[in-house]
Amino acid sequence: MNFSDIGLNESIQKSLVDLDFINPTPIQKKAIPFLLDSKQDLISLAQTGTGKTAAFGLPIIHNCNTKKKDTQSVILCPTRELCLQITKDLKLFSKHIKELRITPIYGGSDIRKQMRELKIGSQIVVGTPGRVLDLLNKKKLELKNIDVLVLDEADEMLNMGFKEDIDLILEGTNDSKQILLFSATMPKEVLKISKNYMNKPKKIQVDSNNEGAKDIEHNYYLVSSIKDKYQALRRICDINPHIYGIVFCRTRRESKDISAKLLQDGYNADSLNGDLSQPQRDQVMGRFRKKQIQLLIATDVAARG
Repeated sequence: MNFSDIGLNESIQKSLVDLDFINPTPIQKKAIPFLLDSKQDLISLAQTGTGKTAAFGLPIIHNCNTKKKDTQSVILCPTRELCLQITKDLKLFSKHIKELRITPIYGGSDIRKQMRELKIGSQIVVGTPGRVLDLLNKKKLELKNIDVLVLDEADEMLNMGFKEDIDLILEGTNDSKQILLFSATMPKEVLKISKNYMNKPKKIQVDSNNEGAKDIEHNYYLVSSIKDKYQALRRICDINPHIYGIVFCRTRRESKDISAKLLQDGYNADSLNGDLSQPQRDQVMGRFRKKQIQLLIATDVAARG
């Protein structure tokens, strides 16, 4: 099956050709045809990197009524970084649909600018739960008439403490909307959301739980003592002088300490963690994308999206 066989409109097809998208991923093969034809709720168990954004984004764009400026679809996600990534992807998918407006809303940025964009009209809103709820309370965002609500990385949003915000957002929507829940895992809290707010959802699963991505080579090293971990990391860097990657740490303090040690020992590294302001995060990520930093020492702020 190719994207040309799925039934997406010509404008989307043209964008996919521009992006050199030919063959859909397994989650896209299952989700896109279903969402093009059905208003049934959907639960999709799929890990990060499987093409989830296109799986829900392409049908949302296809079904969007560009003659109406009202918000028709809302996509909730856990972090600012993922919010911006989803928005960027959706704009690429819809670049030949000039009337379609997609607005990202997230904390740590000028809320007045976001209010102005919403006032102009935006058919698709991508946002983090806290800022979405804030704009709802300020009556700058209206969700009572939306057609679709997406919970992307639902398990991660709940892990980050957004359960109450998500409940309040869902309670402010209409009963006839379609809910699309995408999650890498299905803990009790996610199941509770599906039972409380979803109506006989269809379930799609493409990966086994906790299964590593098949297109990445996985290696692990047994380190006998915690105090030897840093030396092991240095050894890996030394035998791979052109290394370019991310080192994940459990805590902010650990990410800062390891980054500082690497810099002191002459390695090209920097840290990304929740203690940084949004402009600081942007600066670090910008340098990493340009490969001005070889090693990004991060907490799970960078783990999804």
